[in-house]
Amino acid sequence: MTKTKGIEELRQSEMMAHLLDSLEKGKDIGHYGRLVFVMVSRFFLSDDEIVAELTKDKDCDEEKARAMIMQVQDKDYNPPKRDRILEWMNQQEFPICENSENPDTCNVYRSLEFPPELFEKISSYYKHK
Repeated sequence: MTKTKGIEELRQSEMMAHLLDSLEKGKDIGHYGRLVFVMVSRFFLSDDEIVAELTKDKDCDEEKARAMIMQVQDKDYNPPKRDRILEWMNQQEFPICENSENPDTCNVYRSLEFPPELFEKISSYYKHK
């Protein structure tokens, strides 16, 4: 997948478009904003492409970006649900979700097309739980 294609797909989510636009402006999207960005974008961008986007954040250098990517990959984190995003957003200044009053925003599962393996993994997790 090319960067342009991956970015284009991510922009289908209002929240991810907001994060990408904020990064483009050099804004500090906060720890949880970066975490959400990695957890979602790893299904659309290469590690190097994620690093290139995250390092536009004035508070995130390449080392910090790669460490976060490694953490998310090692733990095999799924993209967070809307409730978790809102919970994390309340713990930092930067608004991860611009329009949090609308129940359809910040739900990446509604606006993005993830690979079927992700849903199989989630389903398997809940069966074991």
